[in-house]
Amino acid sequence: MLANMTISLIMHKRITTTVAKAKALKKYAEHLITKAKDDTTNSRRVVFSYLQNKEAIKELFGPIAQKVGDRPGGYTRIIKLGFRQGDAAQICFIELVDFDEAMSKNAAKKSTRRSRRGAKKADAAEAPVEEVKAEEAQEAKAEEAKAE
Repeated sequence: MLANMTISLIMHKRITTTVAKAKALKKYAEHLITKAKDDTTNSRRVVFSYLQNKEAIKELFGPIAQKVGDRPGGYTRIIKLGFRQGDAAQICFIELVDFDEAMSKNAAKKSTRRSRRGAKKADAAEAPVEEVKAEEAQEAKAEEAKAE
């Protein structure tokens, strides 16, 4: 079961499962991803003995190993979603950290504390800069037209 779940995680980059299965899968998959960082024949054979899927091995040793090459560990993330309606089991996402676009965009847009005092000053300071940039762009276009 863990091998099949790991293959799905490698191929789809994110799967939905129960929290208990996700915690077991995290240990299993992170060990294999660590092996994949060292692209040797032996490490490929060891990982293939666990997974038995050529496409998953290609994906693991290709794009995944390149993205996690400098990361010392923690290749997966578990995000809890709530409880399943049928049996009230706690469900979650387990995903590869470097392949989640939504989380990486949010991390890049980390908001800062805003103050009402500084907003008027900041707006006033930015307006002339934008006007100067527009004037420089017009001058550059005029110079290009003269050169032609």
